[in-house]
Amino acid sequence: MKRSDRLMAILITLQQRPATAQSLADKLEVSKRTILRDMQALAEIGIPLYAVSGPSGGYRLMEGYSLPPLHFSSEEALVILFALNAVTRLTDTPFHQARWTVMDKIRSTLPPSMLEEVEPVLNRLEIEIPDRPQRTRLLDQLLAYAAESSWILAHYRSEKHQRWLHMRPIRVYMAHGFWYCEADSHEHGEQRSFRVDRFLELQAALPPESAASVPVKEHANSDQAPIPIHAKLTYRGALLAEQDMHVGHYVRQIDDDEWELRFDCPASERDWAVKFFYGMGMDATILEPDELRRDLYELGCKLADRYARP
Repeated sequence: MKRSDRLMAILITLQQRPATAQSLADKLEVSKRTILRDMQALAEIGIPLYAVSGPSGGYRLMEGYSLPPLHFSSEEALVILFALNAVTRLTDTPFHQARWTVMDKIRSTLPPSMLEEVEPVLNRLEIEIPDRPQRTRLLDQLLAYAAESSWILAHYRSEKHQRWLHMRPIRVYMAHGFWYCEADSHEHGEQRSFRVDRFLELQAALPPESAASVPVKEHANSDQAPIPIHAKLTYRGALLAEQDMHVGHYVRQIDDDEWELRFDCPASERDWAVKFFYGMGMDATILEPDELRRDLYELGCKLADRYARP
């Protein structure tokens, strides 16, 4: 937590009740000596503080002093608390402590009548975030590199192998319970998304020597025309397809119990399309192209052969 945020948290706490240096240190997870230095800093900028000794003593604000209030409408308060509630549902996040203290700060500024109005709605409103067992120990470090837009060497574990990649992180985002990093990849010659929990080690690095040294894309068919795909979906298939960040927004309902998915798939992503629709099983029917229907048929035959009875 930044010192400025900690000073504000101390003022909000003292505005509600007296507090000892030790209790503040425990709440903010810092040392008692740090809190004492913070108190001195607050006094130096003119905050009217005084200390009371004894069992019920502690630091207090002079009577009549209060922070300028924040004015929120009920709708604004609901938006803020709803967003903060979503952050608290993340099991792995760079905002471990701040996500709780900021909720306390916001709630302390709201009138009781507004909280009584907002809480019933808030208790029935949520964002569903899958609980993933994977942990992203390098998330904070990756965020710092992305903020600086600097090149790094990353030891990355993909589905097939591990290797060092030269990349420049662009943004970090969460989707379906996983943290991802979108980055310029020198080895791939394009922007790609990487699962953050698969990073094993990160090192600062110099930029590539020149743009001419960036290799062409690995896919031999990357310059071919895109593949028009048209699929019919069940209700469950529509829900599954809508979860995909690339094609979910193309799902359309065409009848009470029938949906469709139409999009142009890059030729380089043909293997992805086969796996995507095969994973949907009977909840998707490919209408076109015939090549994709054939690929799915062949993959189904291989699976049937594997489980065929002797």
